[in-house]
Amino acid sequence: MKRLIITVAAFFFIQSSHAQFNIFKVLKKDSSTTATSSEKQGEPAPAEISSGLKQALENGLQMSISTLSKKDGFLGNQAVKILLPPQAQKAEQALRGIGLGSLTDQLITSLNRAAESAVSEAGPVFVNALKSLTIADATKILLSGQEDAATSFFKTQTSTELATKFQPIVSQNLEKFDVSKYWSDVATRYNQIPLVKDKMEADLNTYVTQKAIEGLFHQVAQEELKIRNNLGGSRTSPLLQKVFGYADKENKK
Repeated sequence: MKRLIITVAAFFFIQSSHAQFNIFKVLKKDSSTTATSSEKQGEPAPAEISSGLKQALENGLQMSISTLSKKDGFLGNQAVKILLPPQAQKAEQALRGIGLGSLTDQLITSLNRAAESAVSEAGPVFVNALKSLTIADATKILLSGQEDAATSFFKTQTSTELATKFQPIVSQNLEKFDVSKYWSDVATRYNQIPLVKDKMEADLNTYVTQKAIEGLFHQVAQEELKIRNNLGGSRTSPLLQKVFGYADKENKK
């Protein structure tokens, strides 16, 4: 009887020890899994920061170009809509005052159509700028605390090249959308108004080029704002979530 009790006790001790061993295996596995998960959510490597920022910028740039190059991308957006040059706004006011506002509306529409068409050519210029983005640049941009830091970087890197590339494209589109004709119509009718002394003169090519670039950077800044603040689920990949999640933490310190 005594031997039976010892045998049963030994059996339960072995089973208990085996169960404890299995529990520790599970705990160790869970701990390992947690550690791996923690590592994934930790501080990104410099190369990840660079890749993540480039990915975010590519997404934002593509969205900006796509938005603005559509019909009414400029004309239908009050934040970037191209109005008449300052020297022509007096003429616009005078013509609207005598019921000829449709002439100026046609001119404004044609200016915006030219910009919408031209902005679709911006992609290659931005791609070149992205290639020049160093890891140091990326880290500085990410952690600057400025919500338009990337946009400012692109302004510095691309404005001159954009103007050079845009001007001939804008020129072609000004012709395509009959801007010269509408400008001439407005100028002719304005100059027929009694007592008008100022002549309408403007370099429309330079003006529309500059306004198209300003509109593009405005839209890029809006897209950057979305990504930095995670608006509308704009952090669309694990890499973006990791990199910008890290930036959120660092910028709160």
